[in-house]
Amino acid sequence: MTSSTQLKRDIVVRFAPSPNGLLHLGHAYAAMVAHDFARERDGRFLLRIEDIDSGRSRPEFVEAILADLQWLGLIWDGDVIFQSERFESYAVAVERLKDMDMLYRCFCTRTSMRQTQEAGPQPEGPDGPIYAGTCRHLDPALARERARTEPHSWRLDVAKAIARTGPLDWYDERHGEQIIHAEKLGDVVIVPKDTPVAYHLAVTLDDARDGISHVVRGDDLFASTDIHRLLQALLDLPTPIYFHHPLLLDESGAKLSKSRDSASLSVLRTAGRSGYELLQELRAANFPVGISLSAA
Repeated sequence: MTSSTQLKRDIVVRFAPSPNGLLHLGHAYAAMVAHDFARERDGRFLLRIEDIDSGRSRPEFVEAILADLQWLGLIWDGDVIFQSERFESYAVAVERLKDMDMLYRCFCTRTSMRQTQEAGPQPEGPDGPIYAGTCRHLDPALARERARTEPHSWRLDVAKAIARTGPLDWYDERHGEQIIHAEKLGDVVIVPKDTPVAYHLAVTLDDARDGISHVVRGDDLFASTDIHRLLQALLDLPTPIYFHHPLLLDESGAKLSKSRDSASLSVLRTAGRSGYELLQELRAANFPVGISLSAA
């Protein structure tokens, strides 16, 4: 449970978009909620660019993010933070997890995992179907030999991790106290085959490094918090308070997203739309036709 000491600490909140596409109304809403959460509590609002995926991140998208936030009037404190400047610290944490025997090599491909899924549906976890654990019990010597020539990722052995940490909980200001459940996690990827670090580890390390007191983000990341809490315990990191907010949905009831080509803020901005007026409409829950807020 959250203590009075936690509630009195300095408020530091962040907005952390990925520069792999243009921001849309859903991002504007998320940035507004995080910004207003900080300002209403005399806190700091940080901007962190999550550009660990160098294959998809683009400088022009970074420029658009900065322009969109300024257009909306959501001004951040301090310098913009870039995850791509922190790969060394991520590597140190990965080695620490390896030394603790918390990670194992995974040689599974998308094709092989899809075949496993087709053979029998797997339960859903934060990243989709829970990994079946195919590579979890590979002989370590054999895995090392295969790693010489085969691409592989590194996965977190969640059962082993929870056996080490014991029961864990975390607190959300909207949803209350939460107890993590191993069966909901699955052995998530910590180091992908083609990227130095995965989202789960990077965001956990950065929230600690940046002194984030309250993680304010969408309900779509609610389930992932169990993973982040587990990593915090393994790496002796502080646990922030969480606030998972509702999401903006399109007319079909799906979350607004880049992959669904949701209307971008840059189009509205360059068309002469007032960012200030748009933000006031979002604050008043006066959404465009076809856009709604997910259930509380």
